[in-house]
Amino acid sequence: MSQLDQPTEFDAKAADSGANATRVFQSKETQARTEISKERVDEVATAAIKALHEVIRDKKVTYEEYDALKAWMIQVGLDGEWPLFLDVWMEHVVEEDANADRHGSKGTIEGPYYVPNAPALPAECTLEMRDHEPGTPLLFQGQVRDVDGTPLAGATVDIWHADDAGFYSQFAPGLPEWLFRARVTADSDGRFYINTMQPAPYQIPTDGSCGRLIAAAGWHAWRPAHIHLKVSAPDHRLITTQLYFEGGQYVDNDIADAVKPELMLAPTPRADGSGNEVTYDFVLDPA
Repeated sequence: MSQLDQPTEFDAKAADSGANATRVFQSKETQARTEISKERVDEVATAAIKALHEVIRDKKVTYEEYDALKAWMIQVGLDGEWPLFLDVWMEHVVEEDANADRHGSKGTIEGPYYVPNAPALPAECTLEMRDHEPGTPLLFQGQVRDVDGTPLAGATVDIWHADDAGFYSQFAPGLPEWLFRARVTADSDGRFYINTMQPAPYQIPTDGSCGRLIAAAGWHAWRPAHIHLKVSAPDHRLITTQLYFEGGQYVDNDIADAVKPELMLAPTPRADGSGNEVTYDFVLDPA
């Protein structure tokens, strides 16, 4: 295959992205498998089934609609899109409840595009990118602290985000493996200085089963531009979050309903004219 025939990120297919998201999740789930009691399964499953029964009764679902649902659910699995479906439409509620007792920084959903074991980089670093990477350069800096204000030396800032066209490495062809992905170690004052590029808003994949649901319901498929982060330090609770950009498209109507006012960034031009900079500090709860 010649270089001109090589697939690019714009050739990304929902089935390929879904299959990779499923593979990554299955690897993570196998490594951190937890036992759930029969009593808890009975409690949650019974409540969920009863809730669906009420929807069927309330909306008078027909057999034709019921069969269409079965066919769609089967195809979601064949497309590998259960991680995408659950992360877009369900995860934000799980996250809100799981983190309701936090006193530090706000969290939000992880989403389906996290990949563990990204390259380790020092506190002052530049994320992997291509020569002449499209977009606006961004210096993302800040500090990691305890809720009492103590800087957390050596904290880990695990960062990943889409490129200027809205694609994620390892989920679209033609991109460097670790494009805009790294595990950054904060310095002795808990500070970090990460050179990257501002990500763009993007549509979740629309050529698979999730896209068919979106089209059938007349919804839009867009997420606002955002930076994903997992921030951790010894003896403290890891926080998984996303940071968004003030005034950005889809901030007010994110399809994943994951935006929170506490998670907004306000980039300003750098003094040397080399793009934008933004500061955001993370506050971690003790474990």
